[in-house]
Amino acid sequence: MHATTHDSKPVHAFEDANYRTIIDRGISSDTARTYKCVQYDGQTAFAYTDDNGNIIAEKVRSADKKFFVNGNWKDAQLYGQHLFSKGGKFVTIVEGEFDAMAAYQMLGSKYPVVSIRNGAASAAKDIRSHYEWLDSFDNIVICFDADDAGQKAASQVAEIFGSKAKVFKHLDGMKDACDYLQNKKMKEFSDKWWASEQHVPDGIIVGSQLYEDVMKPLAPADVDYPFAGVNGLTYGIRKGELVTITAGSGLGKSQFVREIVWHVLNKTEENLGLMFLEESVRKTGLSLMSLAANQPLHLPDSDATTEDKRDAFTKTLGTERIYLFDHFGSTSVDNIINRVRYLAKALGCGYVFLDHISIVVSAQASGDERKAIDEIMTKLRMLVQETGIALIVVSHLKRPDTKGHEEGAATSLAQLRGSGSIAQLSDMVIGLERNGQAEDVTERNTTRVRVLKNRFSGTTGPACSLLYSRDTGRMTEVNDEEL
Repeated sequence: MHATTHDSKPVHAFEDANYRTIIDRGISSDTARTYKCVQYDGQTAFAYTDDNGNIIAEKVRSADKKFFVNGNWKDAQLYGQHLFSKGGKFVTIVEGEFDAMAAYQMLGSKYPVVSIRNGAASAAKDIRSHYEWLDSFDNIVICFDADDAGQKAASQVAEIFGSKAKVFKHLDGMKDACDYLQNKKMKEFSDKWWASEQHVPDGIIVGSQLYEDVMKPLAPADVDYPFAGVNGLTYGIRKGELVTITAGSGLGKSQFVREIVWHVLNKTEENLGLMFLEESVRKTGLSLMSLAANQPLHLPDSDATTEDKRDAFTKTLGTERIYLFDHFGSTSVDNIINRVRYLAKALGCGYVFLDHISIVVSAQASGDERKAIDEIMTKLRMLVQETGIALIVVSHLKRPDTKGHEEGAATSLAQLRGSGSIAQLSDMVIGLERNGQAEDVTERNTTRVRVLKNRFSGTTGPACSLLYSRDTGRMTEVNDEEL
């Protein structure tokens, strides 16, 4: 509602007026007199006062339901504010003058009720102008109209007062306070008023509302890992998780990730997005096919037949569930983020693998590694929340001060590169350890898997050992006694 403002003074003698029952609204003459509301010739005039209670303006509702204002509107209080002293247990804010009188009357003329001046669109502005007076009350009940505009304004006003605010929830079919009075639902209005709910800001949930949610059986993982020891600590992979795989350079991170890719491909019907930035899509494709063939098709000395390769292709790339990113050297943060989003939203990939973020970081023009890692990890974390995918990323470790990771040094969260954002923003961090320089062939090809962070269960520590076979190109879980 927008009222046209005139500079002239109020024209009605509110103090000496003949106050009458407002029949079509059900408002008594006593209530009209209290709030200084006068009707004449099909028009209605509402008196507005200044901080001292002097009438300085009037809002007039014409016969054709248009509004105009006379007087000093700028300094006018909320409608009805002059009637009530600061402080007290309750004050109710409504969206219109008639609603103020109706609510006051239905509450037994006991509790302060005021109206904003110009409708829902400017409610927050009105409220802030009279914040001190309203905030002096213990409870502030917001009873705006049930339409979208009214409820949006109610939320905005409730945010201003925080825990003091209580939001009135209308009965179905009732739009405002006048509706209750006109339909003789005074008791229902009073009951609803007393039951007004304390405002809870967006994103905050009252614990008592979670009963049904917490009583549901815990869902199993969306898919498990291909290794029992890892599953024993992590309980598998869940959608909405950001998992980081980390190790020193050249210690089999990509092979470990490919084993997960092959396992997820066989255990789910989901599409998978593969972004292996250190290698060509041909190498990624052949390496994945090698897992299906149980022989290293990506090596030149492979004796696989054409039929072997064709069968491996059918089981992997030929499923039409694998999407690869051919980056052509373009590895900017925004480019990577956009491609992950496309894989998730346009191609329906439930699992996306990014190997590795260190390449993305090194490609940034700023040269500030910590800042670049923070940026990409924050954006990846938000993207996981947005899309609900499971995102598995690979990251390098910093070199330790003593024995290097290439010689089997243990991994830790403190060795993750950057300012700590990888550790902070990942749901799961899995470290790989292998002595790639060991004299013993078995030791040189054995990777020890350690869970460094586990937001799901909190369980961390050594998970399992994996032995790599050059003949099959596969990593197999083994007991330490077998080594």
